[in-house]
Amino acid sequence: MARKKQYNEQEVIEKATALFWKNGYEATTVRMLEKEMGINQFSIYSSFGNKQGVFLESINAYRKRIRSITDKLSKSNNGKEGIKQYFYDFLEFAKEDNKNKGCLVTNTVNEIKEDTDPLIMEQLMEFANSIKQLFINNLLQEEGRTVEEATRQSDYLMNSLLGLSVSSKVFDQSQLNDTIEITFLNI
Repeated sequence: MARKKQYNEQEVIEKATALFWKNGYEATTVRMLEKEMGINQFSIYSSFGNKQGVFLESINAYRKRIRSITDKLSKSNNGKEGIKQYFYDFLEFAKEDNKNKGCLVTNTVNEIKEDTDPLIMEQLMEFANSIKQLFINNLLQEEGRTVEEATRQSDYLMNSLLGLSVSSKVFDQSQLNDTIEITFLNI
């Protein structure tokens, strides 16, 4: 007879997400996950398969959490101004206890090794491409902008957002605001 789980998967994944967000994928060990999630290694393997499975579920949880700002951008109808607002919203989204913690995906990309699991890379790229597509869609709302131009500019904006995510851990709000404003002068 199968044992009944003594934990809520969504709650333990939220704890794992916070740990991956703080430490990254490579630096987070199964032992650390056990401690943070409050479940043993057997339960981790039984429910999620392995560390990779926990991380993939954490990416899904992060996607759900970030929908609070991606949905706003998706519904925006004011072109680059909607994207600029997304940058500001992102900074607020990534704060915890008034401290910027960056983006889970960006933090992970910054610390993963060359030989990282292809499935992990695929999920990170899929996440980034979904944000890029929102940027393209918003840029195309502006009259006269071609798909090619919107695509190139969205690449620039993705690089800017990745840089903003990293620098948000170091710079103060005034510097971050200046970075955003200058970024959008170029679009």
